[in-house]
Amino acid sequence: MNPRGERIFNHALLAVFAVIAVFPMIGVVTQALKLPDDVDFSSFGTAWREGHFATYLRNSLIVTACTVVIAAILSIMAGYALGAMRFRGASALFLVFLAGLTIPTEAVVVPLYFDLRSMGLDNTYAGLILPQVAMSVAFGTFWMRAYFRSIPPSLLEAARIDGASSWTTLWRVLVPIGRPAILTMLLLTTMWTWNEFLLPLVIINSDEALRTAPLGLSFFQGTHKTDYSLLMAGALIIAAPIVIVYVFLQRQFIAGMLSGAIKE
Repeated sequence: MNPRGERIFNHALLAVFAVIAVFPMIGVVTQALKLPDDVDFSSFGTAWREGHFATYLRNSLIVTACTVVIAAILSIMAGYALGAMRFRGASALFLVFLAGLTIPTEAVVVPLYFDLRSMGLDNTYAGLILPQVAMSVAFGTFWMRAYFRSIPPSLLEAARIDGASSWTTLWRVLVPIGRPAILTMLLLTTMWTWNEFLLPLVIINSDEALRTAPLGLSFFQGTHKTDYSLLMAGALIIAAPIVIVYVFLQRQFIAGMLSGAIKE
């Protein structure tokens, strides 16, 4: 196949998969707007009021922002230590972080709940944030370690020759040039935290005012099982923040995926 034919085939294949990916969203929007009979945005207002989504979105924003910021700082520092420094036990410590990636939430959520309840952290923001920070740090450390290991040793040596400490080298040299990798990590962590359902379901079991957006949508669905326009409007309201974040950061996300951030 000549280059032009190969390019046409690749574009056609991508178009087919794009249609497959977008088709469910078209159905959701159609139901929410009551198309094709009429364009009606009233479902969004009704869903917003009856679903208490203002409260749930605020809770998700608080939990996601705190989790992402704390996890990012810890992941950058841990990734730097494991990727750019050499010390005894580094490999064994890295395996501990990898173990956090292999343990599913379902396996630990019940004992985790009893531990949090014994400390009085059930039905609290802290009870939602701390476990998700721990899970995010496991991935973030793996991601950032791979990035720091890809840094040329000559760059680190130049920083040391100039008298830069490890702290200065990290935050003033490596972090600025690692923006694509860091933003990719932030975006992935944001999506996973925002969409987390099981932990809020178990930990927030009595305080309705602390429900996160996905959890609130689930209860909203339980009370409007047959009103599909309201359900689809609620789903779009919950998905909108993440879609907006991705649209604004998609270039950095793709750059981070393609810059060798996951290469050893």
